[in-house]
Amino acid sequence: MEISVILLLVVFVVLLFLNVPIAIAIGVATLVALLPSIDFLPATMTVAQRMGGGINSFALLAIPFFILSGLLMGRGGIAYRLIEFAKVIVGMLPGGLAFVNIISCTLFGAISGSAVAATSAIGGFMIPTMNKEGYDKNFNAAVTITSSTTGLLIPPSNILIVFSLASGSVSIAALFVAGYLPGLLVALSLMVVCSVYAIKHGYPVGRVPSALEFTKKSIDAVPSLFLIFLVIGGIVGGWFTATEASVIAVLYSLLLSVFVYKEVKISQLPEILVKSVETTAIVMLLIGTSTAMSWMLSYENIPQTISSLMMTMSDNPFMLLLMINVILLCVGIFMDMTPAVLIFTPIFLPVATAMGIDPLHFGIMMVLNLCIGLCTPPVGAVLFVGCGIAKISIASLVKPLIPLYLAMIVSLMLVTYIPQITLFLPEFFGVYTPK
Repeated sequence: MEISVILLLVVFVVLLFLNVPIAIAIGVATLVALLPSIDFLPATMTVAQRMGGGINSFALLAIPFFILSGLLMGRGGIAYRLIEFAKVIVGMLPGGLAFVNIISCTLFGAISGSAVAATSAIGGFMIPTMNKEGYDKNFNAAVTITSSTTGLLIPPSNILIVFSLASGSVSIAALFVAGYLPGLLVALSLMVVCSVYAIKHGYPVGRVPSALEFTKKSIDAVPSLFLIFLVIGGIVGGWFTATEASVIAVLYSLLLSVFVYKEVKISQLPEILVKSVETTAIVMLLIGTSTAMSWMLSYENIPQTISSLMMTMSDNPFMLLLMINVILLCVGIFMDMTPAVLIFTPIFLPVATAMGIDPLHFGIMMVLNLCIGLCTPPVGAVLFVGCGIAKISIASLVKPLIPLYLAMIVSLMLVTYIPQITLFLPEFFGVYTPK
């Protein structure tokens, strides 16, 4: 047991430092960890079988469809309309463009289900606009990077589907509904920081829109925003499952992007389909190798060992949740969200439930925690995309990111220790009964 676990950790860490793609690093580390117990060929077959079993799930069918829907929305002129909508709502406030950035990233992230897509689509427009209005360019990038992660909590969200798979007990519908309030809480906390920052630096105040302009921009945004209500309303109303909702999302996105907004040409569809296949392949490889590593850890009784160790360290739920959060914050710095959820859910969820913590509450807490890792080096995908768009270095973002990090951590603590922030809406709509 000890040799296998040591091999697993050493090989995984070495491969990460060598900049090997994380899915490959996880798969190779799992294979090497099995070699002391069995020969190479049986070990290879075992890893392959576990990878195949990991992606052999009907619920995971929703992921490629939501990816395709997000790509269609990203190309379909949705970002511009959401930005214009956000402008007429908050553009006239002190630091209004920062608020516009946060709201646009939140809405687009929710519609597309991708923080990277939100950073690219919204940041590509908002960062240059804020630069022209005299906002600090480092601050502009930091706002875009942190606010893009809120869409991963607001459905449709692929990472919530992954947690449902990893937990084996929490429904996707409950997770989708539960993510709204925590996601909005994070967005609100970021807006508070931006408000203080804007007042301190005397950033310009936008003009108040006319009634006609407000009406026009709001109506233009309604078709885009309707996707959120279509998906969640259908799931909560029992009209279709989450997987069926993903197909409806694709059809609606196609209709909106090609025939209503006319931003996507028929000739562009093959390119979008190929891109969705590439993204799906990456996600599924991550899920497969992460499932194999999770099985390896379970085979060596690592979850039970860690659970017992944590329970002996403290029987106080407050302290246990704090320890889990600190560990996950560290994990998020070095590991992508998908493998982190698949590997660490079987380890920490039993500890949480043993202390009377609801699995749904734990799931949203975990996802919110790992969202912070997307904004931190060396693995933070959103951080690198944001720096690329803004054409700045990571070092220059440290100072403006710190208060925004703190705002996200405060939101995390509120979600962690006030379960009703997560559980209120699922209970209200009758899609979940707390355990």
